[in-house]
Amino acid sequence: MTERGMSITLRRYAGPEDYWRIDRFLIEHHQPGNADGNWLEPIWEYMHGHPFLDAASLGRIGIWEDEGQIVAVATYESRPGEAFFQFHPAYRHLRREMLDYAEENLTGETGDGQKYLHAFVNDDDEAFRALVRERGYERNPGADRPLARFLVPDLFPPIPLPAGFRLTSLAEECDWANVHRVMWRGFNHAGEPPGGEEELESRRKMFDTPTARRDLKIAVAAPDGAFVAFCGMFYEPQARFALVEPVATDPDYRRLGLGRAAVLEGIRRCAALGATVAYVGSDQPFYLSFGFEVIYTDECWMK
Repeated sequence: MTERGMSITLRRYAGPEDYWRIDRFLIEHHQPGNADGNWLEPIWEYMHGHPFLDAASLGRIGIWEDEGQIVAVATYESRPGEAFFQFHPAYRHLRREMLDYAEENLTGETGDGQKYLHAFVNDDDEAFRALVRERGYERNPGADRPLARFLVPDLFPPIPLPAGFRLTSLAEECDWANVHRVMWRGFNHAGEPPGGEEELESRRKMFDTPTARRDLKIAVAAPDGAFVAFCGMFYEPQARFALVEPVATDPDYRRLGLGRAAVLEGIRRCAALGATVAYVGSDQPFYLSFGFEVIYTDECWMK
């Protein structure tokens, strides 16, 4: 029972219409500073374009509705074995029911058949933290999900680059082979990336998500034209924020300020569209060194 009604129902995710309904739910209940503690909308969007997504299990996502309106969602990000909880601010009393659902429907399984669940709980939700402790979950800080914020300055700083390097975007130079290579090398894979149209299409799907803008997918080009740093950037116009996701720099070109330049250029372009703040899901010193500050952490609790 809630103040809004007595008709809370639970059902499973059922396809494209639910994608857009959850997308809208995250936008409508976003609070400044991400005080709602839910996913930022671009995280949901990026999840669906990522090659690591277990799309076959999307039907295991749980949706709670009251009088036909979504009030809570329990979802994984890449694959079952993880659970993230999204709330309408008036329905946090559903925590226990949502954890029950996650334990029954979102568990993963190890190679030897052992079930497990990583439940992510906001560090300021003491009631949920008490609940997972009561259930026997243990902290796994190495898998935490911090969120850091960059407040866009009134006067945006210059973005320096070494001589011969330049900033560009996928709106100006859409070269998926170039993107594929910098992402492969930037995430520390050895050698050259695997080739073929399927690989390039996977990269395109990763960045051409439903509301993405190619002019916000920023690359740093080396003198020979190769992309050597890359920053994916999302802009959410209703709440006027940017999200940095992902960032990669070729290891041969690190410590030159190229990744920083790509991130700042993405934020600068979002600021020109109206963004007042940018977020990144990281507490790496790289981000903190130029103005990001951690505002909260989704703690990983494991059972």
